[in-house]
Amino acid sequence: MAENKPMDRTLCVATLLALASTASFAGEADWPAFRGPAARGVALHDGLPDRWSATENVAWKTDIPGRGWSSPVVWDGKVFLTTCESNGPVEDAKKGLYFGGDRSTPTDAIHRWKVLCLDLDSGSIRWERTVHEGKPTQPIHVKGSYAAETPVVDDDRVWCLFGDVGLFCFDHDGHEQWRHGIPARPMRNGWGTAASPALHDGRIYLVHDNQEQSEIVALDAVTGQGAWKVARDEQSNWATPFVWVTPQRTEIVTPGTGMVRSYDTAGNLLWSLKGMSAITIATPYEYDGLLCVSSGYVLDKSKPLYAIRPGAIGDITLGPGETSNQWIAWSQPSAAPYNPSTLAVDGRVYVLHDRGFLAAYSGADGRELYGPQRIPEGRAFTASPWAADGKIFCVNEDGVTFVFRGGDDFEALHSNALAADDMCMATPAIAGDRLLIRTATRLYCLRRPE
Repeated sequence: MAENKPMDRTLCVATLLALASTASFAGEADWPAFRGPAARGVALHDGLPDRWSATENVAWKTDIPGRGWSSPVVWDGKVFLTTCESNGPVEDAKKGLYFGGDRSTPTDAIHRWKVLCLDLDSGSIRWERTVHEGKPTQPIHVKGSYAAETPVVDDDRVWCLFGDVGLFCFDHDGHEQWRHGIPARPMRNGWGTAASPALHDGRIYLVHDNQEQSEIVALDAVTGQGAWKVARDEQSNWATPFVWVTPQRTEIVTPGTGMVRSYDTAGNLLWSLKGMSAITIATPYEYDGLLCVSSGYVLDKSKPLYAIRPGAIGDITLGPGETSNQWIAWSQPSAAPYNPSTLAVDGRVYVLHDRGFLAAYSGADGRELYGPQRIPEGRAFTASPWAADGKIFCVNEDGVTFVFRGGDDFEALHSNALAADDMCMATPAIAGDRLLIRTATRLYCLRRPE
């Protein structure tokens, strides 16, 4: 096992972002965006490790400076990651905290927003760039970070978004191509930003939902020039948009607390759906031709999980007592999780609840296969689950991953613990037969010995 320390050098600029159509060019060892090529979190390669510790099946681990909860992305043997360092004390994130983490003012310390590129084989840092330096203009939740958005990457470029600073485009060698500044706007309860960008067919799509001026923006991925911008009647959300390519059309699905909206690639509204919970975080994705959308704030009675048919037009909101209609194939009104996105694989939709429960539903009709089952000693979960080799993996904030057998019945297999200081809120990435887990202090590459 190799252990690496970050390079002690001045950083410059860098970023990451690119998905949607990127997925069609990604190899099986590439992971170009949050939750992978199709935003589903499912391994494309057999042989991923299912057992590990802080030393077992660890190909390498690299200390990462600062704090960031963005996921790593991978392309052609390179791992891209964002972080934010402070030159002053930073309040420790508290595992398991749900309430009481609001902060009304930002820290007075100087911060450095950074992009890092690591070697997938060795974990060594190839390059790092500082894209911005200064005092934060907005506060964040005590468990949050100023590097929460996951980059996107394709064969030529990587795009990194820092939601209250800007979007930065680099080539794979760390040369800045362009930057797009973003005004810092207040977020609900001072929680900070988290919605990652999406890439499709030469354009980057950004959703800025905040308390002041919400909008969706389309930029040329090569030049950074604006293509279009549409105002949104929405306030703070943290959900990453999903580019849904169907036989009928391509659309940009944007979950929101007030309404889910889907736009065409020119920014025209196609359909809308009311009925989400009071806070929306999870990322949509397609499974077996249906769009899976969820919103499950822990204090709401309404925690809907929807499966939507392609081709919808207009308002597709369910009527009182309805669980389906012309465009909604099925729904579960109180099934959705809060922070994690759901997981669909092998005909089932798995739901990981933040407070340590796992449930499963039929992907075809939404029928409950098993209701929420307590994960033994699971505690708090923020990262989204993933699937590989017929198993379901769920990592909690303590850095402990619980492994379950996929199927119609709840069956816990075993758990894998990392080091005691390995708090985990970032969703892992999968690169072929390697699993990348980001913790509060380091990045692990887990792999079975050759």
